Amino acid sequence: MRVRVLGSGAGGGFPQWNCNCDNCRGVRSGTRRAKPRTQSSIAVSADGVRWYPINASPDIRQQIESFSALHATGSVRGTPIQAILLTNADIDHITGLLSLREFQPLCIYSTKQVMDWVLEPNAVFRAIRLFPSQCTWKTVITSGRHEIIGVDGRDSGLRYEAFAVPSKPPAYLMDLVSDWSEETIGYKITDVTSGRSLAYVPGIKQIDPEMLAILGGCNCLFFDGTFWSDDELIKLGIAQKSALAIGHIPIGGPDGSLRKLATLRDVRKIYIHINNTNPILIEDSSERQAVEDTGCEVAFDGMDLEV
Repeated sequence: MRVRVLGSGAGGGFPQWNCNCDNCRGVRSGTRRAKPRTQSSIAVSADGVRWYPINASPDIRQQIESFSALHATGSVRGTPIQAILLTNADIDHITGLLSLREFQPLCIYSTKQVMDWVLEPNAVFRAIRLFPSQCTWKTVITSGRHEIIGVDGRDSGLRYEAFAVPSKPPAYLMDLVSDWSEETIGYKITDVTSGRSLAYVPGIKQIDPEMLAILGGCNCLFFDGTFWSDDELIKLGIAQKSALAIGHIPIGGPDGSLRKLATLRDVRKIYIHINNTNPILIEDSSERQAVEDTGCEVAFDGMDLEV
């Protein structure tokens, strides 16, 4: 299975348009060893021809253009993108769908709840379903293993297993709905031929033994790297909420993900969805060194790997 990191940043990307923190100022001026990042998404493929992105960030057009395997195909119109899998209804995970509205047939996988959240309160998303064949929405089931079938109707050679992830609902939905039972899911994607698998969990606020068991059964893991410390935004004067309150377990600290994931053996661990304030973005920082010393990696846009 081939995997391409389309974007590795959290909402707003890096540098963030309205941020003048040390990280953003440093990458703009070239005084910090860091790479700019678009908002997070990966794409997977069993054959290198048909592709299945997980989440559709607001930067999806730029991400498609930067990866030739996703360029338009066919005599006039066409795309190698067969289906898009959504982990939740966060703005930085769904807004890119609107950039794919040019009467191109789409196939989207999500939980029923996320589908309702995207389509019902948001009239603008009618743009991707102006006629019946424009958008096929497939309901993700959080039990068992299932085929991924895209717009061509053929077996992708990939299977998904979806699992509930402890997280926090999007702020724009807080006053509209009361049932948060399926606000966020993670995916385990398995290549049928090789039997190898990856997990994609870009947002999570706690890691329990059950979650560790799921992640430990994969060959590769893309995991929530939003914040280094729980009080990261508070110390910078950006917000009054902690990382956990926002719905993200921090990487560092005695209860952070770096220590908890260290128990996973024979799993390639890659941090993704990295906030612009996170010091691991700085390639010569002590925090980046701490991550790499454990054998973990920091995702970057254009990262390409075989699982």
